[in-house]
Amino acid sequence: MKFGIFDHVERRDDVPLDRQYADRLELLAQADKGGIYCYHVAEHHHSPLSAAPCPGLYLSAIAGKTDRINFGPLVYVLPLYHPLRLAEEICMLDSLSGGRYHVGIGKGAPVGEEFAMWGGDPTEVTERFEETLEILMMALTQEFVNFSGKFYQFKDLSMELKPKQTPHPPLWYPGNPVTAGRYGANFINFGSIESLPATVEIFKENYQKHVDEDSSSAFQPDEPLYGGTKRIYLADTDEDAVNRARSAYAVYRANFRKPLPGGTWRRPTTFGTPDTGGHPWDTDFDQACAGEQVIAGSPATVKEFVERYASESNCNYLVSSVQWGDLSHDEASYSLGLFMSDVMPGV
Repeated sequence: MKFGIFDHVERRDDVPLDRQYADRLELLAQADKGGIYCYHVAEHHHSPLSAAPCPGLYLSAIAGKTDRINFGPLVYVLPLYHPLRLAEEICMLDSLSGGRYHVGIGKGAPVGEEFAMWGGDPTEVTERFEETLEILMMALTQEFVNFSGKFYQFKDLSMELKPKQTPHPPLWYPGNPVTAGRYGANFINFGSIESLPATVEIFKENYQKHVDEDSSSAFQPDEPLYGGTKRIYLADTDEDAVNRARSAYAVYRANFRKPLPGGTWRRPTTFGTPDTGGHPWDTDFDQACAGEQVIAGSPATVKEFVERYASESNCNYLVSSVQWGDLSHDEASYSLGLFMSDVMPGV
């Protein structure tokens, strides 16, 4: 079982932005020393949900402040990027980090919204994602890029930079076990301990099909990583942890809103698929706890959950969000310290 961290880097009005970045680097240095395997950061735009909308720039600072922890975006919103420019960025970051860069890929969440906010046609998102990914993988693994598609055409472009990891950094795809397996990517999902084994089985089946059919195109670790992500908060007592997590979760939910002029706001917009609900901004704290999306308690309580997760979920990876909502740097650091000292060693 490996442990990771997922982070939105939510904007806090009570902390200057430069201080917030410095605090996050300090928190990551703590995670680096404590044995956290990988740090994943989301990409979102135009809302308080993310103060790190340019993940490559943010992660380059992490490369210089850590020694062992792996890190990367979860995800690069591929339709927003020029594929060759992105390939060059990935090569630089993988070398700057000594081969610790991981690359999450996706269409954005909700699908199409972020592309539409920048004037794009959301109905093109899937085609743009697939074309960008195809070019990106060519650029990371081939000496020259030749490509003719709907959105891009390239002829005999020399790729002077190559990633340190071969054939390329590990890929991650969240949310859909079929797609993650088809791409030969590591996989992160939501879900309860009870629901995860079926999802993991779907992922494994599709991952094995990919290996059997096209093993040369994917990063092939001994075994891919697959697991769930939770918002985890530890305090000295269950009561203290639950009370603080409850108030922080309310802020986390509100941060999904997109601000509008005049002090108004809108919720995220879905394109192309029916909105079936179940979004984080729809789920209250008690529902999130019941669905095991939030785990709050003393070290003993959280350890009991993690041990059950390790034995019953069929996952080999657990990703926790450490600082979310209006949790302060000191609160997040204390919670992370308890998790690394009192929970991880027993699993």
